[in-house]
Amino acid sequence: MDKSFAEAFAIEWIADWNKHDVEAVLARFSDQVVFTSPHAAQLAPGSDGVVRGKDELRRYWQAGLRAVPDLQMELLAVYVGVDSIVINYRNQRSSLANEVLLFDGEVVREGHGTYVEAADYHTPPPASSPDSPAP
Repeated sequence: MDKSFAEAFAIEWIADWNKHDVEAVLARFSDQVVFTSPHAAQLAPGSDGVVRGKDELRRYWQAGLRAVPDLQMELLAVYVGVDSIVINYRNQRSSLANEVLLFDGEVVREGHGTYVEAADYHTPPPASSPDSPAP
C-alpha cells in the first residue's frame, strides 16, 4: 500500500462523510464488500454486526446518518499496511474510532469499524439534571 494513496484516501473519505455523501464513500467499495461494526448490529437488524454487499452497506450507513444527523469526523492519523489502511478519527461526540480497510488494488473489499467506547453513540447522551455533579 502506497502511503500517499492511503493519506489521500483517508482525507477524501473523511470529507465525504462530513458531507454525508454516502454514494461518494460507497464508490470506493467493492460490490461484494463485507463490513463489520458493533453498530451494524443495532442499525441493521439480523446482521449480527456483519453487513454484506454494497446495497446492504448503503442501507446501514443511511440508517446511521438518520440516527446521527450531526455526524462529523476529524482525521487524527492514517496507518498503512501491506493491503490495508487504518483511519483513526474522532467523531462529533469526541469519541475515538478506527476504520480498518482491506483493499484489492484501490477498492475496499473488507472493512471493520472499531471504537474505543462501547457506548451507543446513536442515541443522544443523557441530559444532565441540576442535581447531577459536573463531569
